[in-house]
Amino acid sequence: MALRLVQVNVKARDDSALGRFWAEALGWGVSSEGPGVTNVEPLGFVWPDPVAVCVDVVTVPDPETVKYRVHLDLATTSAARHAELVARLTELGATPADVGQGDVPWTVLADPEGNVFCVLEPREIYRDTGPIAAVVVDCADPRAMARFWGEATGWTVHEVSDDHARLRSAQGVGPYLEFLRTTPGPKTVWNRVHLDLLPHRGDVQATEVARLQALGATPAEAGQGDVPWIVLADPEGNEFCVLAAPR
Repeated sequence: MALRLVQVNVKARDDSALGRFWAEALGWGVSSEGPGVTNVEPLGFVWPDPVAVCVDVVTVPDPETVKYRVHLDLATTSAARHAELVARLTELGATPADVGQGDVPWTVLADPEGNVFCVLEPREIYRDTGPIAAVVVDCADPRAMARFWGEATGWTVHEVSDDHARLRSAQGVGPYLEFLRTTPGPKTVWNRVHLDLLPHRGDVQATEVARLQALGATPAEAGQGDVPWIVLADPEGNEFCVLAAPR
């Protein structure tokens, strides 16, 4: 059984403040499962549901010794909405960011802790995704990443080429998971942003971990200590977590 992509995990110096920023950015609500963790999800949302990939903001002691390989793309429905959202995010504490994008129709910003994200111009493909259009992962081989993550999650591959791959939930709802060909450089420190996967009820976490390792995942150390989730790395070294199966 494939795992469910349920949330994007963002490391922070101050989970509460950064969680509030992202809740305001997305028009979602916040809750907390314990000290140092702020959950950001749609109002009235019953977790998990493929209609949304939630955001978990987690305080860590040294968040700057990390890698930026994963970012969010935010959807807009019109040029006016794009301008309004950029202005509102700037008022909330976002700042312009230059990642070498050049003259492009989307806007690149950084959140108050420096995490880069994009506010996209209106695109028909993202009209029904909700506020998060896509979770984007920089990689060297989009085709290989699409194979691994498609098998890991059961998501449908909608587009794949040497430069870009796009997947979406089998139900055809929620944001896309996209892999963008870049030159990410050697992986020497852990990612500041990673994905969390959840087994289906009745599935065994250890069985799913073994399945992922057979697909090319490897055990990873991200300072997690003794925790109920298991940290792995995908074939390009990006950490992700397999959460404990729901009871």
